[in-house]
Amino acid sequence: MHEEEIRKNLTSKKLVIGKDEVLKNIRKGLMKKIFVASNCQPMLMNDLKRYSKISDIELLETKIPNDELGTVCKKPFSIVVLGILK
Repeated sequence: MHEEEIRKNLTSKKLVIGKDEVLKNIRKGLMKKIFVASNCQPMLMNDLKRYSKISDIELLETKIPNDELGTVCKKPFSIVVLGILK
């Protein structure tokens, strides 16, 4: 379900990959939606939940682990957090 939406946004310039980039864009108020891998670290997950509540951003926990999320995004590395810009 989330995988289809991620694949659809791969070609657009709105997909942001990586926790540092996602957190930076959340603070700037530019994020619309966040996708998190199933094996995300609890500390990062708490930060993302807090920021998403404050900024009213949709946070979606996928059932995909980080190594498979990297494969879905056609990247040679694992991805824990993805975001879609407004």
